[in-house]
Amino acid sequence: MLRQSSRLLNRATTMTWRRPFSTDLPAANRVDSTFPNAWKEVIPNTEPPMTPSAFMKPRPVTPSSIPSKLSVNFVLPYSSELSGKEVDMVIIPATTGQMGVLPGHVATIAELKPGVLSVHEGNDVTKYFVSGGFAFVHANSFADIAAVEAVSLDQIDPNLVQKGLTEFTQKLSTASTDEEKAEAQIGVDVHSALNAALTG
Repeated sequence: MLRQSSRLLNRATTMTWRRPFSTDLPAANRVDSTFPNAWKEVIPNTEPPMTPSAFMKPRPVTPSSIPSKLSVNFVLPYSSELSGKEVDMVIIPATTGQMGVLPGHVATIAELKPGVLSVHEGNDVTKYFVSGGFAFVHANSFADIAAVEAVSLDQIDPNLVQKGLTEFTQKLSTASTDEEKAEAQIGVDVHSALNAALTG
């Protein structure tokens, strides 16, 4: 059997093909210049698409030395609380814990949890309660903070906070579905953080 297979193998290698390969055929010259010519007429009038960076002011380059101030942009979906304000420090309620941001801070992205956002400018400290969002700290001493909701601490009524905390705690104990439990837990977390911000 081995002898027959070696014979077949030798015959296959020495056999000359009678039919040429497809690569041996000359390529047919089928050039239709209609589309390229029409495209050449249209392309000078075509503007490249606008990208988001076309609508933004370019960021300043990263300075060689650490600046003395931190530029902060603090925005909500419906308003801008701070726009390019130069401050000394910002304390952010990140999910990993309270995070202080000074000029020259390393570039960071942090998710916000319900808590107090403190903006320090000299001896003045402005405190906001934020329900959540994200903070983007850039290497050039810029910080962009985007929150879902925010309110100044002096505008919060402690009695309404206690009432809301009691209501959401009762809802959490009587919730039957996962959705009801999740909504009640979010309410408890936010009102607990509000209460801690007012009492602490």
